[in-house]
Amino acid sequence: MNIPELLEYAFFRNALLGSLFASIACGIIGTYIVSRRLVFISGGITHASFGGLGIGFYFSLPPILSAMVFSIFSAFGIQWLSRKQGVREDSAIAVFWSLGMALGIMLTFLTPGYAPNLSEYLFGNILTITPTDIVSLAVLSLTLVLFFALFYHDIVSVSFDTEFAQTRRIPTQFIEYTLMLFIAVTIVLSIRLVGIVLLMSLITVPQMTANLFTVKYSKIIYLSIILSFV
Repeated sequence: MNIPELLEYAFFRNALLGSLFASIACGIIGTYIVSRRLVFISGGITHASFGGLGIGFYFSLPPILSAMVFSIFSAFGIQWLSRKQGVREDSAIAVFWSLGMALGIMLTFLTPGYAPNLSEYLFGNILTITPTDIVSLAVLSLTLVLFFALFYHDIVSVSFDTEFAQTRRIPTQFIEYTLMLFIAVTIVLSIRLVGIVLLMSLITVPQMTANLFTVKYSKIIYLSIILSFV
């Protein structure tokens, strides 16, 4: 069976479009994560999202929506503790990482009725994504492209030297909190594709590989998108 024949199937078209938009989102936000050295923060948010899934299962809420809200609060919580309260960043990550995993496991097993299908979220299944998932990823990708286009130079400054960016009167807090929001949303919307277990690789490995071939920020983004899609 060749590619044109496969494109006749809706599930294959959905998988292809989902992969494309997820690659754009992960390629853009992953470049910031790697350059800002936030790899373990992304890992913490990824695993903390499991707590949101557990809340969704237990209270009969949409799991992805509850995971997104929980992940956003976790991202802001890590940022707030490490920047405002003087807590070491790795300690703040550990708090939300362990809290999310513990809460998710506890509430999932306490959920009345049939046990939820966790493998769909832990390992993902790209062939089961829906048109709604594709639209969500497309909107996220477009928003990221517009945000990076508007604040590209500010983002680059914040990525490599926050103190220098502050001396230039760049709104560093706005940039940092907005990008933490994007990190959380990107992670949650990509869970259905690759799962919690492999998601950390999708937002770090392509960027690290791209950095072997170029050091220019914009080129790393472009190359990361290509590598993520492949």
